[in-house]
Amino acid sequence: MLLEHLNRLRLERQAQGLARQRRIAESPCAPRQAFSREGEAALSLLGFGSNDYLGLANHPALVAALAEGARRFGAGSGASHLISGHSRAHAALEDDLAAWLAPCIPQAQALYFGTGFMANLALLTALGGASAAIFADKLNHASLVDGALLARAPLQRYAHGNLTVLARQLQGCTAPVKLIVTDAVFSMDGDVADLPALLALAERFDAWLIVDDAHGFGVLGEGGRGALGHFGLSSERLVYMGTLGKAAGVGGAFVAAHPAIIDALVQSARAYLYTTAAAPALAHALRESLRLIASSEGDARRAHLQQRIRQLRAGLAALIAAHPALGWLVTPSSTAIQPLIVGSNEAALALMAALDRQGLWVPAIRPPTVPLGTARLRITLSAAHSAGDVAQLLAGLGQAARDMTGTRT
Repeated sequence: MLLEHLNRLRLERQAQGLARQRRIAESPCAPRQAFSREGEAALSLLGFGSNDYLGLANHPALVAALAEGARRFGAGSGASHLISGHSRAHAALEDDLAAWLAPCIPQAQALYFGTGFMANLALLTALGGASAAIFADKLNHASLVDGALLARAPLQRYAHGNLTVLARQLQGCTAPVKLIVTDAVFSMDGDVADLPALLALAERFDAWLIVDDAHGFGVLGEGGRGALGHFGLSSERLVYMGTLGKAAGVGGAFVAAHPAIIDALVQSARAYLYTTAAAPALAHALRESLRLIASSEGDARRAHLQQRIRQLRAGLAALIAAHPALGWLVTPSSTAIQPLIVGSNEAALALMAALDRQGLWVPAIRPPTVPLGTARLRITLSAAHSAGDVAQLLAGLGQAARDMTGTRT
């Protein structure tokens, strides 16, 4: 019965244009990368689907630091952080991260996790519970949604960015602990949450603001200090989660917050307590990544990324104006995430396939990741992309648009 049920679901997904397939990366993360599928030869594709926003994933300094970390600390940690797996490399990285976020969170301490998903589950389950109430943006990442559900606390979701509704929800709440939970940069639209206004609501209603800055850490703000630095925020009410496998180019995540928050996670967060600590070599490499992010090289990479964002947005605007019948839309994003909304699942898959035939790899994102009728190509840019790379993408989209509308070059 189980296999029949699963096969029926598989066929239904295929009929709805929702089936997913994996590609195998045969070379390091980079704009031009070799991919294959089972039974197929590898193809070199120019990709716009990575979250390697600063182009650090294959940086020689990080590769060398990772190798050095493996020589010093071995291949694995061997145990959870509270048994014997908490390495000097982990402790040093947490100290670096705490110092880095100190201007934004007074007395900040940091805690390193194996993944961002784990960090969000840990945060919400440890801080939630019967005495807490959670208020969450409806477009929050799946890890925040799942964490809120697992917290077993009353949960109220507000329409994306609707702070009037949020204020009304907070005003009617009598729970002693109130947690406002939001992405900083929303992963499927690329827009940035109004963190100053959210923090003002937290202060007004005696709440805490949990910020998932997975896509802003290292990219936004002076020195890459993320969304908090971007807005110049400083408050002990801030609880910050940043991932380290995107702009930082390595892997894992961290939470930075008031020492009492970090202690609560160490004492009771099941996603932290009951898992083997990540390899110390990763933490060692991440210390070098932080140095690069905060350096003049990091500044140059962020400036180059902004140039590519402006280039792409100008090209997409011209393309949409030239082919209005397609109904393509772009979101008001100033970040490295630049979605091109095409509508139906079939249209998104067709456009992805058209680009694929031209040697361009841009993933199609469909429900339930995005709302029904808003399937899109999620274009992500990196500081490793050149102006020529972006021009090639725009040319490929232009050719696909002409093919779909039957217009001539």
